[in-house]
Amino acid sequence: MKILITGGAGFVGSALALSLKKNYPSYEVYALDNLKRRGSELNINRLKAAGVEFVHGDIRSREDFDSIPAVDAVIEASAEPSVLAGLNGSPDYLINTNLVGTINCLNFALKHKAAFVFLSTSRIYPIKPLEKLTYVEEDTRFALAQQQPLPGASEKGIGEYFPLDGARSLYGATKLASELMIHEYNEFYGLKTVINRCGVLTGPWQMGKADQGVMVLWVARHFYEQQLAYIGFNGTGKQTRDMLHVADLYRLVDWQLHHMDQVNGEILNVGGGVEVSTSLVELTKICQEVTGKTIPIKAVTEGRTADIPLYITDNSKVTALTGWKPEISIRQIVEEVHEWLQENAEQLSYVLK
Repeated sequence: MKILITGGAGFVGSALALSLKKNYPSYEVYALDNLKRRGSELNINRLKAAGVEFVHGDIRSREDFDSIPAVDAVIEASAEPSVLAGLNGSPDYLINTNLVGTINCLNFALKHKAAFVFLSTSRIYPIKPLEKLTYVEEDTRFALAQQQPLPGASEKGIGEYFPLDGARSLYGATKLASELMIHEYNEFYGLKTVINRCGVLTGPWQMGKADQGVMVLWVARHFYEQQLAYIGFNGTGKQTRDMLHVADLYRLVDWQLHHMDQVNGEILNVGGGVEVSTSLVELTKICQEVTGKTIPIKAVTEGRTADIPLYITDNSKVTALTGWKPEISIRQIVEEVHEWLQENAEQLSYVLK
């Protein structure tokens, strides 16, 4: 099999590329990336050492696909991933990457009749409907109540039939617009596609920032003994997310690549679920235990644009369809990230410190 991974030097793309090459040494894997995100350049040597062919290019440019041979599958893992992208300035890069770039990827896949695996986001679900959900405030987190006022929501999390009307962030809008185009290519061109609406992805080699990659950011700030803040929701740190280790995502993408007919045309919510979820205050406690360090954490009552108190993925559909479910716990994620930081502290300090 020949596979193109866009965003292939990014956190998710490189992890998928390395795992595919490790498990299928005979596969030809191409990683296309513009290296815009700080720290992505650190993955080039890792990719080359594993036998992945790195292609320096940009999905916004159709010409940059010309050097890539025919492939059997495209994994679209490229994105401007920040929820805050475009809100404080021009949205051009965001739109051209997350929407126009996806269309270029679709056309490349169509040219070669390649299967198309799209990594979307839980951020396609609009903010105001999410805010209408019934929450329970527990000692250390917010949790979803059993009875919910909207379809697609339950104590298990958010399912695929949650309402889509409303604003969601420019980032979420570009990903949803890409999903709509993927539907059209699937229906009218016969392109085999699957859409994975991912929750918070994490793991070693993620260059975490405040607006994207919060798990790694939290562990790194403890490791380097720097300050953090509980922002919004009265500064309690009870805002809660499910987390998905990139190795768990890989197991699903691997299955999809080899069972494309069984997932063709599907939209799947993919995340850690209730079992692999944490609030910030709970995450702080685990970080203290794993790193052995306690750092100052400010309480900021004022919230941030596009932030929500709680998001948990309901994996019921993807589990029923594929048998997949996440296996790596919050504590194991923190331990792996901490070990990675210890092994690469000097190399990573300019990005994460």
